[in-house]
Amino acid sequence: MAGDELFEGLPEQAKPQADAARHGAPRLREPERDQIELRAVDIESLIGEGHPVRVIWAYVTGLDLSELEDRIKARGDRPGHPAISPRLLLALWLYATSEGVGSARALERLCNSHDVYRWLCGGVSVNYHTLADFRVGCADLIDRLLTDHLAALANAGLVDLDTLAQDGVRIRASAGAASFRREATLDRHLATAQAVVDELKREVEAHSDAGNQRIKAARERAARERSERLKAAQTALGEIKRQRQEREQTHRNGKPPKEPRASTTDAQARVMKMPDGGFRPAYNVQVASAAGAQIVVAVEVCNTGSDRGLMRGMLERLRARSGHFPGRHLADGGFCSAKDIDWAHGEGIEVYCPPTQSKHGTDPYSPRRGDGAGVLAWRVRMASEAGKAIYKPRSICECIHARWRNWDLRQLTVRGLDKVRAVVLIYALTNNLLQGHRLAGA
Repeated sequence: MAGDELFEGLPEQAKPQADAARHGAPRLREPERDQIELRAVDIESLIGEGHPVRVIWAYVTGLDLSELEDRIKARGDRPGHPAISPRLLLALWLYATSEGVGSARALERLCNSHDVYRWLCGGVSVNYHTLADFRVGCADLIDRLLTDHLAALANAGLVDLDTLAQDGVRIRASAGAASFRREATLDRHLATAQAVVDELKREVEAHSDAGNQRIKAARERAARERSERLKAAQTALGEIKRQRQEREQTHRNGKPPKEPRASTTDAQARVMKMPDGGFRPAYNVQVASAAGAQIVVAVEVCNTGSDRGLMRGMLERLRARSGHFPGRHLADGGFCSAKDIDWAHGEGIEVYCPPTQSKHGTDPYSPRRGDGAGVLAWRVRMASEAGKAIYKPRSICECIHARWRNWDLRQLTVRGLDKVRAVVLIYALTNNLLQGHRLAGA
């Protein structure tokens, strides 16, 4: 009785039909996931005609990459495995950059699982080591490609290189804040590391066991690399001291300077003030772009935390690239250096950057004692409505930095000025390819 009350109200179940009982249980298609399946896939049809990867591949196909192809040793009847095409490696990094992929290992995984990367590879297998070596080893080639592509955009009338804008962005370095050490600590760590290297060398030479010898050789190599990083940090510490002495000769504030420190992870990284107000190891990436067009013209990477005094170096690089100076140069207020402005005035360049506000409340556009002819002309220029109108498009260059942030360029995965420059050049070329395609379509 209790069971009848428990299940009271349930719908009444139909009795099995005589036909089902007579003909047996129903046949069902159940999933079987342990079987091997062969698929016929048309990879070409997976990518639409207007997909950005086709724009990148069309660009890479027309390049002259003989500079890289000449390094390949597998030729004709010579022994050796065929090398991966440099066009494929370049296309993979350009498209991966536009998708915010900055890791060689992540890119290798995508080449095996993602349809777009599989379309690019076309059956060619790639490994992360080859991808990583290619990215940091072709900086000069990317720089040349950036120049050639910029010239093509200028010849097509898509960009005006007479008015350029300059701005800097600080990118987090691949070094921890705890990796910075003072001179005494570096000396102590270096002595310890050198002792470990010597001891491991003696152990490797004394024992002939192949298995243990390989393990000890790997340990010895790791200790030697750490010793080299510590020596690089000591060299960087000497450079920091020299720079501080030069600054103290011109700017004396009476405060005793703090003892300098250098990173044992990335000796060329420096602690800088970041956009959020914090201080972290970073690199200062200087970008010159066509004003209002979001097209990168030149890139410089330095480890100076301030933008002051970096205008002249960028202008000289622009002249080396194109053969002439721009007529107008728009810069942020942090670049305002009277020395650079006077030099640019002597070279026939009109500099546009807002003057810094005085602590005493004086008019920043009024002439001051010691102003040269270039600074006087600059103050008059920036005080006029015409000068302010010319300077207004400078803020558009910030869109390049925002695009790079969207592409996950927030923290670097490489170390050293040369490798950082190689990575930033790929970002610049990718930006110009896609932005130039938009300008051509418009």
